[in-house]
Amino acid sequence: MNTLGIAHSGTNFYKVFGQFITNLNYTGIYQDNPCAPGAIFSANGWAYSSSSDAINGEDQSWIEVSFRDVYYNVLALYRSSIVTSNYIVANGGFSHWFDLSITNECSCTNGSALITLPGTLIGTVTNLVAPAGTADVRYQIVFEQGPDNANGSMYFDDLTLNQTGGPQPPPSQWNIVWDDEFNGTNINTNAWTFEGGNNGGWGNSELEFYTTNSQNAYVSNGLLHIVALQQSMGGCNYTSARMKTENSFSTTYGRWVWSAALPAGTGMWPALWMLGTAYTNLNWPDCGEIDVMEENGAITNQIQSSIHFGNSSSDDVTETALYYFPGATSATNFHTYMLDWEYGSINFYVDSNLFETQTSWTSPDGPYPAPFNAPFFIIMNLAVGGNYVGNPSTNQINSGTVFPAQMLVDYVRVYQQTAPLAISVARGPAKNLTFSWPTNIVCHLQAQTNSLLGAWSNVVGATSPFVASPGSPAAVFYRLASP
Repeated sequence: MNTLGIAHSGTNFYKVFGQFITNLNYTGIYQDNPCAPGAIFSANGWAYSSSSDAINGEDQSWIEVSFRDVYYNVLALYRSSIVTSNYIVANGGFSHWFDLSITNECSCTNGSALITLPGTLIGTVTNLVAPAGTADVRYQIVFEQGPDNANGSMYFDDLTLNQTGGPQPPPSQWNIVWDDEFNGTNINTNAWTFEGGNNGGWGNSELEFYTTNSQNAYVSNGLLHIVALQQSMGGCNYTSARMKTENSFSTTYGRWVWSAALPAGTGMWPALWMLGTAYTNLNWPDCGEIDVMEENGAITNQIQSSIHFGNSSSDDVTETALYYFPGATSATNFHTYMLDWEYGSINFYVDSNLFETQTSWTSPDGPYPAPFNAPFFIIMNLAVGGNYVGNPSTNQINSGTVFPAQMLVDYVRVYQQTAPLAISVARGPAKNLTFSWPTNIVCHLQAQTNSLLGAWSNVVGATSPFVASPGSPAAVFYRLASP
């Protein structure tokens, strides 16, 4: 913002310039808005370069609109003309506001980058149409400073992005409501508790003894390690860990995502799964169980996903499917395992590939869709031996597995449909700014100075509402980051 009295309208405008680092660099600002596929937009903005601070040399600037998927990858890119000193001279000269319409459709070869660097001009359009898969539309100003380190600034004002047709964005969107990124140095005991012992083989003839020892479960380098050891304890020949969020987090429905790498070896049985909180009253399987992923470590080219529930005689009913990894990939590599769970529908994905859908079951504990219409909590464990892996003997496990064996978990995230993740700003006394944002979404307030490619840093201790006072540096940008 600036108040030099030359705004195109009102009193404020946006000023942008290079970083002066003798290398090609980019600065600017952008805004993301929810968008539905098929939405139609028009966009433009007003630009200005003062004759006393004129853009020159290799510097250039433009404004753009991009349509992005849920991972912010670019699906379609449109931009204005690229503004250089020569362009300004040819369009009314310096110290003169000129209109930049966003009508050029461009290719881009780095669609996952923050600065997409428009490539080949595909054509000129009147309507900007959101393609299939669009989740957000981004309006962005870009200032490119060349290695010549030329001085000069660009001003922008009255930036418009108008939806002229097509469907409106959904009133809600998927946002993270609970997560563990395992970025600290210790397991968060406010989120996770451990189950111990062998518990008679846990109903599956398992051979491990679960512990709370740090050698069986620990956090290091941004990963959770759940480790099976060849170690005698409690009458068992192996130790491992079993973690759960019972009494700390449970919920009904949503999108549940793990990023994990699984162990190989005879008898290895890693699982990422969920259990109904009603198990203390209904017992298993009437309470319901959702196995998002389980693996036989002797067969690493596949995983299995299942639901368990009780029928009228309280016997276990299992609905299940296998996923086979393509090509040379295996479960020992990191993959994402996702559950989409809504009323009457349970869908399982690996790396965004849908491979199993459950929509019909019968339970004695309430009308359909019980028991999968009540809260579930998370369990993660690495079992050794047992029915699922064919009950291998101790000798078979010892000769077919390299110990320690471990399951690595990069993150666990739970998404639900909420109001959009958005930040609101109100100006207070002494030019203070008060930022507010949804408190039911896992997010962090971040700040950086005037650079699109600069490092964002968390504003330590910031909670909604947060008051920012004017100070130095003068150009500070704020955003919400999730997770």
